[in-house]
Amino acid sequence: MTEPKTIKIIGPAYPYRGGLANYNERLAREFLAHGHQVSIETFTLQYPNILFPGKSQYVDGPAPKNLDITRTVNSVNPINWTAVGSRIKKEKPDILMIRYWLPFMAPALGTICRIVRSNKHTKVICLADNIIPHEKRPGDQLLTSYFMNSIDGMVAMSQSVLDDIDQFNKDLPRALCPHPLYDNFGPKTDTEEAKSLLGLDQDTNYLLFFGFIREYKGLDLLLEAFADERLKQFPVKLIIAGEFYTKPEPYLEMMRKLQLTDRIVLRTDFIPEKHVTRYFGACDMVVQPYKSATQSGVTQIGYHFEKPMLVTNVGGLPEIIPDQVIGYVTEPNALSIADALVNFYQNKRKNEFEANIREEKKKFSWENMEAAFMKVDQMIKR
Repeated sequence: MTEPKTIKIIGPAYPYRGGLANYNERLAREFLAHGHQVSIETFTLQYPNILFPGKSQYVDGPAPKNLDITRTVNSVNPINWTAVGSRIKKEKPDILMIRYWLPFMAPALGTICRIVRSNKHTKVICLADNIIPHEKRPGDQLLTSYFMNSIDGMVAMSQSVLDDIDQFNKDLPRALCPHPLYDNFGPKTDTEEAKSLLGLDQDTNYLLFFGFIREYKGLDLLLEAFADERLKQFPVKLIIAGEFYTKPEPYLEMMRKLQLTDRIVLRTDFIPEKHVTRYFGACDMVVQPYKSATQSGVTQIGYHFEKPMLVTNVGGLPEIIPDQVIGYVTEPNALSIADALVNFYQNKRKNEFEANIREEKKKFSWENMEAAFMKVDQMIKR
């Protein structure tokens, strides 16, 4: 067992909503369970409203219990970055864990990291969702380079992200640990009960596309696949559950043109955490037709609820989903996706895949993630 550390996490957390906040709060609890002293510093301003594609950045409801969360970081105010960095530098935590997911955050986070690590004590370790973003913009490389040169080590959740590190620093201490299960959404909901709570037909089967809707997530590929004539022989509908983070009109028009309107259930508001179990309970399989990816929190929710999954052969997704064992790895095109969906229902593979998931999910523990951070901590020399 490693010696307990003082750990400060900087990244999204309550009152911000979404997978990053859920993850950081769950990781903080894992650090606490291992005897570490943990606090989270989140944003006073995360994104200016003009840059935020959703309806709200905030959750409803009370703060999570027994977590030390304060709002301190303003993503666009350099005076704030200096003040936060200088204060944490004086506090001298053993580890500053920085969550990095978007080049927009590089100036703020990179500046804070530079100031903090100048105390020659604190080790700055990044947990990276992406280094190379899915949706590229001018200046991404320069911004990410600024951030990457401000840290001491990194934990990556997919081999593709681990490999991307070499574009910036071939000698950076690093560890690979798959995205742990999202086990904070409560127990599974029985299929019949879930359908009832969602107002769905008990005699219909459902596929689930879940999460924020962005162009790279390939909903258009799934719609084209779902229009395949072979699928019309099965009593199956597609649930699209998640908020549009891009213009909805092209997708809605595609549904009309493909005559899918009566075969699709649209729930395109933000899904509250307490309702996640209903959507996963109601479905037979979770479908992630991504055009690009590193890893996905949705797969880890699927594992938690023991649901078969379809992913495309991009990024780190095939590392997580064994093909034909707990689901399918398809090519990122409509025909390959449709072939897998037909195979799933034609050969009645739901029970087989669910049985295999119960064994496979044991690989994705939060304990492994804590160990990855301690491994990188030991690799960093002071």
